[in-house]
Amino acid sequence: MSSSPRHRTLRRSLRLRAFRIWWPRIRRRAIYLFGGLAVGGLAVAMALLADRAQSLFAAVVDRSPAAPFVVTPLGFALSAWLARRYFPTSGGSGIPQVIAAHQTADPVRRQPLVSLQVAAGKILLLILGLACGASTGREGPTVQVGASVMYALGRLAPHRQPGLLIAGSAAGIAAAFNAPLAGIIFGIEEMSRSFEERTSGLILGTVIAAGLTSLALIGDYTYFGRTSDAMPFGFEWLAVPVIAVAGGLFGGLFSRALIEVGRGLPGAVGAAIRTRPILFAALCGLGVALCGLGAENSVFGTGYEQAKAILHGTSTVPASFGPMKFLATVLSSISGIPGGIFAPSLAVGAGLAADLHGLLPMTPIGVLTILGMVSYLSGVVQAPITSFVIVDEMTENHGLVIPIMVCALLANAVSKAVYPHGVYHTLSRNFMPVPEGGADRAMRAEKH
Repeated sequence: MSSSPRHRTLRRSLRLRAFRIWWPRIRRRAIYLFGGLAVGGLAVAMALLADRAQSLFAAVVDRSPAAPFVVTPLGFALSAWLARRYFPTSGGSGIPQVIAAHQTADPVRRQPLVSLQVAAGKILLLILGLACGASTGREGPTVQVGASVMYALGRLAPHRQPGLLIAGSAAGIAAAFNAPLAGIIFGIEEMSRSFEERTSGLILGTVIAAGLTSLALIGDYTYFGRTSDAMPFGFEWLAVPVIAVAGGLFGGLFSRALIEVGRGLPGAVGAAIRTRPILFAALCGLGVALCGLGAENSVFGTGYEQAKAILHGTSTVPASFGPMKFLATVLSSISGIPGGIFAPSLAVGAGLAADLHGLLPMTPIGVLTILGMVSYLSGVVQAPITSFVIVDEMTENHGLVIPIMVCALLANAVSKAVYPHGVYHTLSRNFMPVPEGGADRAMRAEKH
């Protein structure tokens, strides 16, 4: 028995209504899924290109040891000029820009911070910097690239997507370090500083998609390789407060240097930097070359190989590696060229552990290196949960979870004594509009 025209009309109406309800939701989830796949693929591509760039620079230095004194200053100057001329919001790690974009409601102000043009410039100038010997990392830039990709895809959605930038940032960290849990924690602790229940599942799905892409392209791996060093409770634990205080102190000094230069130094020095930024970048490059001379050319690039060698007890880097890597990373970061600080911070922490091992011989170098990495990283970014999760996932040494946590928290407290605010959120203010009277309130808040 055929249905009446009225019943057929009703069924068509119900199907159309269901389609109108479910299609936006399906499209929304598809955006997060495809965005995660794209971010994962880009993270792998950035990793491969970064390795090639560092290998190229190493080959040049092997052939001509004096090359850094020409290549590095000129490369810094070129990168700074290109950034200012064509990609004005691509400088530094990119994480402050994404934080500012997330906190900015005006799409006109958000667009320049997380556009595809900025993402392309970020990749190009990151590789240029590493090919010239900059002491920078690719993980921070992957955050801005990931957020830019997700924001571009989000423009296809029928309504505003509040979690897109966080999802792209989390996917970038997860794919860059092959650390999905760290990506999620980073998105919550550092990017949003809150838990958004409405978008948590979508963010998790984006991280999974990015992680699966990385897994499919380069296989399962642990960033620094698996370690099995143990730290039973006892005399060895004396190393925990020592390395935590040292890491928090130097990490805090590093972040304070970035903040002071980032918001503009006072007096003639600050005026000279503002009026001659390309020359300043070249001088920073010359300083990096001098640091390389003082550490047998071991401070250039991300520092991944040096940190891994120290961790596994196979290092041949000089005793000056730690302090020289610290200075080289400071100079690279304040120069204005695009590049991250995550990987160099881990290398500095490893160098700090190597320098302190003579004072703490009872602690195995592998254990001390892990504690040094988490202490210094926590001191720099003031995100202790993200720091210990990243280091734990990168080494898969779950037996050290408790001392890693303790070091992260102690280092964070020491860093806050040096400067009370995190480097990324403080620098993000440079990319956000200041309301009338806001500058005075901000200055009073800084004093208190």
